[in-house]
Amino acid sequence: MLTAAPDIEVLARFGRALAEPIRCRILLALREAPAYPADLADALGVSRTRLSNHLACLRDCGLVVTVPDGRRTRYELADERLGHALDDLRTAVLAVESDRTCVEADEEGCC
Repeated sequence: MLTAAPDIEVLARFGRALAEPIRCRILLALREAPAYPADLADALGVSRTRLSNHLACLRDCGLVVTVPDGRRTRYELADERLGHALDDLRTAVLAVESDRTCVEADEEGCC
């Protein structure tokens, strides 16, 4: 049974998912349309094993779900609102100098 996670936990999970560029690429691809793992791996140019690990992370974060489709399993965003949230985040304009990182980057591993 699924339960609603507290707000901070939800945001932390979303942040963990977005912290890895391959997971971002997966989410953006699934924003366009549901897909099968083999097709995603080919489209993103990553191994199926690597893709599988990232899909597991996204499932654990509650951002993607699996949909049985005959003998295959298709992946899609867990909620269509995630696509809108990704669009909002993607189009938010942040002024960041390319050679700068967060002040806490060395101590806390951010950015």
